[in-house]
Amino acid sequence: MHIEDLGKVLANQRAAFNSDMYPSLAVRRERLDRIEKIIKERQNDLCAAVSADFGNRSSEETTLLEIVPLSGALRHTRSKLRKWMKPARRASSVEFLQLSNWVHYQPLGVVGVMVPWNYPLLLTFGPLIDVLAAGNRAMIKPSELLPQTSALLAKVIGEYFSTEEVTVIEGGVDVASAFSRLPFDHLVFTGSTTIGRKVMAASADNLTPLTLELGGKSPAIIAPDYDIVDAARDIAFGKLMNAGQTCIAPDYVLLKRESLDRFVEAFIRQTRQFYPKPTGQLHYSSLVGEQSRERLRKGLKQCQQRGVRTISVGITGEAGRSAFDPVLVLDPPSDCLLMEHEIFGPVLPVVPYDDLERALAFVRERPRPLALYLFTHDRSAQKRTLECTISGNVTINGTLLHMVQHDLPFGGVGPSGLGAYHGHDGFVRFSHARGIAKVRLFNPARLAMPPYGSIAALLARFMMR
Repeated sequence: MHIEDLGKVLANQRAAFNSDMYPSLAVRRERLDRIEKIIKERQNDLCAAVSADFGNRSSEETTLLEIVPLSGALRHTRSKLRKWMKPARRASSVEFLQLSNWVHYQPLGVVGVMVPWNYPLLLTFGPLIDVLAAGNRAMIKPSELLPQTSALLAKVIGEYFSTEEVTVIEGGVDVASAFSRLPFDHLVFTGSTTIGRKVMAASADNLTPLTLELGGKSPAIIAPDYDIVDAARDIAFGKLMNAGQTCIAPDYVLLKRESLDRFVEAFIRQTRQFYPKPTGQLHYSSLVGEQSRERLRKGLKQCQQRGVRTISVGITGEAGRSAFDPVLVLDPPSDCLLMEHEIFGPVLPVVPYDDLERALAFVRERPRPLALYLFTHDRSAQKRTLECTISGNVTINGTLLHMVQHDLPFGGVGPSGLGAYHGHDGFVRFSHARGIAKVRLFNPARLAMPPYGSIAALLARFMMR
């Protein structure tokens, strides 16, 4: 699509919205049903396109990581939508008992969705579920790094939705830049913090409200009481799904110094069980783009030159194609590339600590991450960690699981994001919470209207009690 046509598409969607500014429950549910038809009827085609763009990504992984969560989100949203759409009653203070107050959740209009390459299905249809449930229209810009997936998304969404309801905008970086400058009623961007800053600046001229889902260095803290083997299994799962190309993947591990060797042994053993040679390589995803591989190589080389011990797990072999072998980096310095920037790949720094309080301080001293993982059965350690750290979300004694809890908000804080959605929080995020006050029998403001006298003074004293 030509850049100059973007404004026309937006204008057409806004005109369509203006002709039906509050879609009925039946209309919204029917639109959600169409999303379900896409992911069920075109699942094999979508999985194949993603794998082709990645170089290799198993259909099982795409199904588990993207299709299954979408199915759950659709079920949850359909079942709750009637309740969400009802006006929410609010209380009146004693001096305003003659007023009836409520909040009416009104659709915003046209929402733009900028989709990253790492989860192209989940991060296209996930926000779209919330956007349509709230009664909006949507324009979607998928990543240019996945041309086959983007083309298929444009095709299938065009088959199930009119362009006035939902449309997909294909194109490169220039189109994405122009897309971010459009005067949407809301814009959702998922991607790196660096690009997120550019999107925020581009949207500022139009004062476009934003939801930014970014990333950061999400820590996994293993408390002294927790079984190292169990923690290693769950961390390996969270780190290696999609080859670490997950915004909420554990970015580094903090553990007791004396547990370091046992963790390394358990992580390697578990990884080889997850991806046994030669069949396991079919389930291990490739890295997308040579730039990603080069970035990881550079970080590893810097650590090795500074004498840091690195251990390659050895699961990819010659048949790994564009796969990148998992690597453990033991006790890296805080000022190395791998500890200063989000890794976004299957490289895992392991940082020993001597005291849990020092581990928590280590997290606090760094930018606030999108996720935090804590492994402990000690309730006091849980309480202490939750009270003295800040992150987008938390999973205790597991990894990634908060992402697929449909009744929890999902979002970052500070440099890891702005705004949260999913489920009811997504419905609210993509709605205007319109506060409404209605006078019933008598307007109490008439007691305070000029000319002021003793009644107004008495009323003022009562309200300042």
